[in-house]
Amino acid sequence: MKYRLLISTLICLAIAGCAPKRPPIKVGIPVPSKDIPEKKESYYIINGERYYPIPSATGFVQTGIASWYGDDFHGKRTANGEVYDMHKKNAAHTILPFNTYVKVTNLNNKKYTIVRINDRGPFAKGRIIDLSYAAAKEIDMVGPGTTQVEVVALNRDQIDPGIHEGIFTVQVGSFAEQANAKRLADKLLVLYEYVNITEYIDANNKRFFRIHVSKTHTLDNAMEARKKLEELGFTEAFIVRL
Repeated sequence: MKYRLLISTLICLAIAGCAPKRPPIKVGIPVPSKDIPEKKESYYIINGERYYPIPSATGFVQTGIASWYGDDFHGKRTANGEVYDMHKKNAAHTILPFNTYVKVTNLNNKKYTIVRINDRGPFAKGRIIDLSYAAAKEIDMVGPGTTQVEVVALNRDQIDPGIHEGIFTVQVGSFAEQANAKRLADKLLVLYEYVNITEYIDANNKRFFRIHVSKTHTLDNAMEARKKLEELGFTEAFIVRL
């Protein structure tokens, strides 16, 4: 009975703090006193244009211009909260789900690289994907800066097993108020050994407190942890690579 009560409490907190049904906050409008979502992935607006991330990458294929980004963004936060490392094979895409692995083929020389989506962009007209320096170097496009590519979303069995290794955690929520983040974190500590609150300042200089649950060295374990959290009511939980 106590366990059921705890689960109900967690779900209520998650709904209250992580998935409110209010409209997205527009840039320039003061943040209300209540907690708001750090971002709403149903859509987001950049330079007046609205982008709608898709729920699944299954069967996704796209052809167009790729670009790359490096020093200016190295060490800064990506859209999913990771620290951007130009020497790792990651990429930004406007609509693919975070943690999607894609094969990017340079159509001019047939060289390819496999990258993980952990950021949003590019927002320059006519471009479809922004590669990290490491990925761009692998397909010989650092010098030209842009090139024609094919982007194909990969199934799990098409991914190099080494990609599944690292340090992973699951983000269950993001709060504007630190006290509310701590309240939920304290409840989660009853069920999980690792619960961490990370402070994050977004591009609009707004501060949020992200709650990360579970810490593992394999993507498989992280996916299992996310599944269990979804069963507890944290339906918007997603995996972050540390």
